[in-house]
Amino acid sequence: MKVDVLLGLQWGDEGKGKVVDVLTPNYDVIARFQGGPNAGHSLEFNNIRHVLHTIPSGIFHKDTINIIGNGVVIDPVIFKKEIDSLVKMGVDASSRLLISKRAHLILPTHRILDAASEAYKGKSKIGSTLKGIGPAYMDKTGRNGLRIGDITGNNFIEKYQALVEKHKQIIRQYKYTYNLSGYEKEWYDGIDTLKGFQFVDSEQLINTYTHENKKVLAEGAQGTLLDIDFGTYPYVTSSNTICAGACTGLGIAPNKIGDVFGIFKAYCTRVGSGPFPTELFDETGKALQKFGNEFGSTTGRARRCGWLDLPALKYAIMINGATQLIMTKADVMDQFDIIKVAVAYKYQGQATVSFPFDMNEPIEPVYKEMKGWKTDLTKITAEDQFPDEFLQYMDFIEKEVGVPVKIVSVGPDRKQIIFRKNVKTYIG
Repeated sequence: MKVDVLLGLQWGDEGKGKVVDVLTPNYDVIARFQGGPNAGHSLEFNNIRHVLHTIPSGIFHKDTINIIGNGVVIDPVIFKKEIDSLVKMGVDASSRLLISKRAHLILPTHRILDAASEAYKGKSKIGSTLKGIGPAYMDKTGRNGLRIGDITGNNFIEKYQALVEKHKQIIRQYKYTYNLSGYEKEWYDGIDTLKGFQFVDSEQLINTYTHENKKVLAEGAQGTLLDIDFGTYPYVTSSNTICAGACTGLGIAPNKIGDVFGIFKAYCTRVGSGPFPTELFDETGKALQKFGNEFGSTTGRARRCGWLDLPALKYAIMINGATQLIMTKADVMDQFDIIKVAVAYKYQGQATVSFPFDMNEPIEPVYKEMKGWKTDLTKITAEDQFPDEFLQYMDFIEKEVGVPVKIVSVGPDRKQIIFRKNVKTYIG
């Protein structure tokens, strides 16, 4: 059995958590493969909104195994808060959540380093969530990291203290003021919570599951355009958010990848700094932000909003080998008379449909205008109820990118998902 992958095709916040939750009944295992608590996967059911940062989005289904893979970085403080929240809801996470021994820990000093680095950069800061993600991955690649499997070792405290001392020396160079003691107590409480879970060799386990024909869904965090290699560098995250990241983040071979579900919003958003060619600074941008409730699940920061960017979407589909698309938040654009889609860029004096190497240079989007559907999509419960203008919008996107839109989300609740049957096959 092959492993299916679900990931974002934009700058994150595409609605991955909700869709994973809806798809979970079709799978035996849900496995997070990268990122950390900078992710905010929102799910809504029974009129209650739930936000997960580290734990896979299949956790609300009691018959599904959830795995935090080796590619994830874990902050024990945030992990404990997530677990405490689940316990209050009556969710027994300990019976359905496994954690890779190879996943790295975020230390209190990682968060301090993150804040100190951003403060030092001033106006050139990258817009970090200040969760310590970057410094944790730096220690991982620098071969200094502390891993989940170290928690049960005899010299765990010594390893922790040695790494903290190294961090303190770096922080001194920034001349940054901080208080470590309070956060450190919370951190050790989080370590105690982690000890209540089973630490596993997740790469062995996942491959065993596939050999036993169990269905596995790999859940990504952030989005393709934030990938450390292929995103809008340097305004990116510190991990590989693309499909290939599922291989390294879970220990599965490339030939074990099955379907690749690519999720995108019907428009674009971005949190923090960095290039955003279709960003809108007018009333339309404000309307998208308002009606889309575009505020970060993790940081609470307002998201920048703009029209759908097809050159960027095509690029993301190519990099990931997406086999089917999932469109979310189409209902946010219900009120517009005219909807625009960027079909090309004006870049360095020339028109191009390619995604440039340096997205930080001036880019002017070339738009195609389409008639809005002016229909309340949130009330729609079946594909045959879609207005013609919305079908034309989807059809145009499918023809341009060469991949079908199989699933459409028309509202925040898990019930507001429509699985399409009448989709065409396009050759991209």
